[in-house]
Amino acid sequence: MSKERTSNKKSREEYRLRTRLIHGTFASGRWDYGHHVVPPQSSSATYRLSSVHRGAQGFIEFATPESRRAPIYIYDRLDEPSRGMLEENLAVAEGGEVAVTFATGMAAVSAALGILAAAGDQIVAHHILYGCTHSLMTSWLPRYKVRTDFCDLCHPESLAKIATKDCRVVYFETPVNPTMELIDMAAVRRVVDRLNEGRPEAERILIVVDNTFATPYCQRPLAHGVDLVVHSLTKDICGFGTEMGGAVIGANRFFNHLMLYRKDFGGVLSPKNAWPILVYGLPTLATRMVNQQKTAMHVADFLTHQPKVARVLYPGLPNFPQHDLARRQMTTPDGQFAPGSMIYFDLKGGDGSIESARQAAERFVDHIAEKAYTITLAVSLGQIKTLIENPFSMTHASVPDEEKIRSGLQPGGIRLSLGLEDWHDIIADLENALEVI
Repeated sequence: MSKERTSNKKSREEYRLRTRLIHGTFASGRWDYGHHVVPPQSSSATYRLSSVHRGAQGFIEFATPESRRAPIYIYDRLDEPSRGMLEENLAVAEGGEVAVTFATGMAAVSAALGILAAAGDQIVAHHILYGCTHSLMTSWLPRYKVRTDFCDLCHPESLAKIATKDCRVVYFETPVNPTMELIDMAAVRRVVDRLNEGRPEAERILIVVDNTFATPYCQRPLAHGVDLVVHSLTKDICGFGTEMGGAVIGANRFFNHLMLYRKDFGGVLSPKNAWPILVYGLPTLATRMVNQQKTAMHVADFLTHQPKVARVLYPGLPNFPQHDLARRQMTTPDGQFAPGSMIYFDLKGGDGSIESARQAAERFVDHIAEKAYTITLAVSLGQIKTLIENPFSMTHASVPDEEKIRSGLQPGGIRLSLGLEDWHDIIADLENALEVI
């Protein structure tokens, strides 16, 4: 009977992602699931070793395929159970072979670029990025003789005009933070493949995509030809605004370098942060996103009908400029359209000037901060609470003003991250705030 049950058991891949996010892997070398329905949280900085031989073996196997099957734990900064189980489940969610987690999303971005680019190399990035990523590329990487050139990757052929023989990385977000532009990942892949023709393996260009806005529920870049995916786990994957974290996900060949980079640079995700994301965050991602998307669609539709709103950018709207691309690229693993929970909209100023738009945005957001119940003025995104901010003056402050405006980021722009509140209440608070501008 037991043999029959075993032979009839479905493989993990036969179950839908929504189910797999809750149950994780059937078996893990990182913990014995025999008695725990919920895995316990590891809280030890160092681990007892039974012999010198076992300790030596642990160091030999660190950052190897063997360490992923049945790791010998030595020291938290190297590897530990809670973080390891989260990494296994993140890899499944994104359709990757391995995931390596970090203390923050920026630590993950730094690691991905750190293992791919060296002195003398070029990175080509989309001209609008999260402010801290832009600062990393323009303030810090140049100190290591790594330069970044920017172009509009919404037109993938622009990459061919700017990439040099030293180019090693193409980096972008899609949707773009905060303007919600989409970049056609398959089209970028085709251009990169063309540029890679005749290049030695070590000099080939690799594609890195920040998938934080979409989450693996709405989009899986690896399936579109991307080499590495980065996430801020702090956002939707955590979902509750309580933990910070980051992740890099990709093929087996990147595992060794990512683990060694984390070990030596030290940006390790703590077990106390990994555990809630493993137990509460990732398992509820699909349920949260389904409901947040419904709310986002209602709110986006409301905003399109407001005379004080100049434009609304949400991939779910039929009039979204890249709606066809959104329907091809932003889908659940079951093929359903999944436009996400992020909205960007521009407010009109009284006289149509940039300064009056900036003032309108300030009055609008300040009113919400003081009067609204369902909307919170705060940076970050992807929480069960709806969050609002003015990217021009806040999250993207490090980008020069003229560069922001040239790239489509306006002083009157508002970024809205939809939570799980009743959408009628969110719209009522937005309606009240619009009356003050």
